[in-house]
Amino acid sequence: MVGVGKLLKQAQKMQKSMAEAQEKLAEQVLEVSSGGGAITVKINGQGEFQSLSFDPEFLKEDPEVIEEATLSAVREAADKAKQANEKIMEDITGGMGMGLPGFM
Repeated sequence: MVGVGKLLKQAQKMQKSMAEAQEKLAEQVLEVSSGGGAITVKINGQGEFQSLSFDPEFLKEDPEVIEEATLSAVREAADKAKQANEKIMEDITGGMGMGLPGFM
């Protein structure tokens, strides 16, 4: 049977790794382009949007087209950030990190 001290050390090591991973995710900027580069979304690995930019020519399009393309780009960026977050947490926890509070 594994001693309590050893389990505590393992938990502390995992906690430190998770904190480092969160810092890494905060610094990691993911970029998604949509509409042939008409829309660019930047989001960090924690899911915090960094910027949203539009090609000025694209803004001359029908508002519905702009709305749909923007929503699509934002969803894709959010999904990309979620995948990055899940991957790094899975690497740390061996797949046991799902459902931990504070993570996507």
